[in-house]
Amino acid sequence: MHEEKSMSHSKNNYSPDVLGDGFEQLILSLADDYEGEVIATLIRRTSHTLSTKSILYIHGFNDYFFQDEMAKRFNNEGYHFYALDLRKYGRSFLNHQKLNNVRSLLEYDEEINEALKIIQSENNNEVILMGHSTGGLIVTNYAGNHLNCDLFHGIICNSPFYEFNLNIIERKIGIPILSFLSRYFPNKQISSGFSRLYGYSLHNDKYGEWNYSLTWKPHDIPKVNLGFINAIHRAQKKIQNNLDLDVPMLVLYSSKSIYEKKWSDKFMNGDAVLNVNHIKYYTNMIKGNVTSCEIENGMHDLFLPKKPVRKMAYEKVFEWIHSNFK
Repeated sequence: MHEEKSMSHSKNNYSPDVLGDGFEQLILSLADDYEGEVIATLIRRTSHTLSTKSILYIHGFNDYFFQDEMAKRFNNEGYHFYALDLRKYGRSFLNHQKLNNVRSLLEYDEEINEALKIIQSENNNEVILMGHSTGGLIVTNYAGNHLNCDLFHGIICNSPFYEFNLNIIERKIGIPILSFLSRYFPNKQISSGFSRLYGYSLHNDKYGEWNYSLTWKPHDIPKVNLGFINAIHRAQKKIQNNLDLDVPMLVLYSSKSIYEKKWSDKFMNGDAVLNVNHIKYYTNMIKGNVTSCEIENGMHDLFLPKKPVRKMAYEKVFEWIHSNFK
């Protein structure tokens, strides 16, 4: 059944996307899961340049694709830009679902596989997977699970979620206990632990410069299920145990983490979500052609800080692309 759907997608049955300005979307109907009907959404903005090169971007937790500037930057470099709103996020969230709910990151393979087949069917023969935060964890694991795959050719990770930003006792004892309990109580909810202040640093109704949906990316982050904790923990353990990759990878992260409890301008100059030392440490554990790059004064999403900082992030990305791809 899914093969037939993929063939129909190659006929470009896109509709206009909420972002306007040349963005289009395609709904991917997926197999039902433990909550019922499931969809994902593929967003596309094509380059004006004749090209067979493309990016497939995957967002993070409490997130969805809204970064039109990023898409246009890649378009200007001759890349067709695609993004997925994963199941139960953003455009793909359905009323009967719990936001973000997943029990294994392998569940996302269905929409990633389908999206990559569609991208290939649209005459793209160089595809770079790009993921932010949890999306970075997802694409790294996906690449490690799909060696010798001809559907993608490189990976870019923007502050990937390779470890929980907790103290050592919470990481080594608390998270494994919660993961174990998820086998019996997958729908038991606990606090995500993330502060609303990171959202304040991004959205233009507070201190940031970006306008996005606070329904799809709320400041007050919903509780997460134990099943979600287990899904993240299991994926992180795979990366922390010398994952092998056979495509080049770039990992970007901020120069520092921020731990303020009240609003401060420091939120505009550091990663307020993850511990950057964890990212650096576990990136070095990955086997393969891996490049790591620190962005001075970068925020958690390195393409959303003040313009000079994100300009540097883009420069590092395109330098890496030009050195690894013809």
